[in-house]
Amino acid sequence: MDLPVNHFKRAIQKREHQLGLWVTLANAFTTELVAGAGFDWLLIDTEHSPAGLETVVSQLQAAARFPSSHPIVRPAWGDNVRIKRFLDAGAQTLLLPYIQSAEEAANAVAGMRYAPRGVRGVSGTTRASGFGRVPDYLRRCEEELCLLVQVETREALDALDDILKVDGVDGVFIGPADLSASLGHLGNQAHPEVQSAIEDAIRRIRAAGKAPGILTTDESLARRYIELGSLFTAVGVDAAILARQTESLAARFR
Repeated sequence: MDLPVNHFKRAIQKREHQLGLWVTLANAFTTELVAGAGFDWLLIDTEHSPAGLETVVSQLQAAARFPSSHPIVRPAWGDNVRIKRFLDAGAQTLLLPYIQSAEEAANAVAGMRYAPRGVRGVSGTTRASGFGRVPDYLRRCEEELCLLVQVETREALDALDDILKVDGVDGVFIGPADLSASLGHLGNQAHPEVQSAIEDAIRRIRAAGKAPGILTTDESLARRYIELGSLFTAVGVDAAILARQTESLAARFR
């Protein structure tokens, strides 16, 4: 059994844009459904959904049927215990929310790595290692692990240049909803100050040689961000699609 290749990591390293979908419905059946839709990556969210570790394992298993759609897991927080558990569960790419400083980014990198380069706990029979069937997993896994950190406050943007210097950070995701709140425009992601901050961040991240990413359900904004250089762009949320489309269907018959 060989170590699975992280095609998402390879793509953003080569500056190939990756199209994504946010997955919040927190069950394997709907994850399997959307995994075959044609997106390059799916964000399995545990920060703003009822999903937990066991749910995520079943979602990873469901998504595995469609290897062209890479599952990314967002823990509810960026602590090393959650990092360790999701990596052992088989996630190869993590998106960590609310990174505020280079120190927090470096701590996240340490959580992705075994000693002496980091602090990830060692186990030889995890799902990630094929239950011990992947030769040299402990020495080789770092090649296929990808760390994305989320900047979503004014403080994080102020620290962005330092965060970008942290070795082991593969990409930086701009969280537009929390960023708009932090800038004093709660619920108004389209505000000119918010958009200016997002566009500036995308340019700075690209200039530093890292991959910028973002989520928006506004098609014109999504295309604008891609044009500016976003390399992993989520353009929809499963729950929102289901809610809006079912509302529209019901309304047409009322």
